[in-house]
Amino acid sequence: MKDKINWILKNLHLLVSLLIVVPTAIIYGSPSILTKRLDIQVNTVDLSNMLKAIMFLYLGISLVWLLGIWKTKYWKSATQLNILFMLTLATGRTISMAVDGLPTEGYVFGVIAEFLIGLFSVYQLKKYNTE
Repeated sequence: MKDKINWILKNLHLLVSLLIVVPTAIIYGSPSILTKRLDIQVNTVDLSNMLKAIMFLYLGISLVWLLGIWKTKYWKSATQLNILFMLTLATGRTISMAVDGLPTEGYVFGVIAEFLIGLFSVYQLKKYNTE
């Protein structure tokens, strides 16, 4: 039981990221959901193409996180990727908020969550990298 709890604690940042990023990827790749749930109109093939590319980028990164959870030897790389992914997304969104104005509440929540998960992942890397 203790081993399972330790496993969950060690991988918590990756598990949370998977639970958030996989559905987000699917939403980004689904124009009908974007139109209904967010203030995003997909009116061109180029925008649709860009969103599908982002969807598969998110899914590809999620596969690395899954690999890090599944295979211990990939945990460090998966955690480093999580740090890079979350903190660069949060930074980009923060710059956009400063330059372009505030987005909808979902995106404001997203930037806060990305910063928190990114910083938590830094903590996890420092805590568990000694194993």
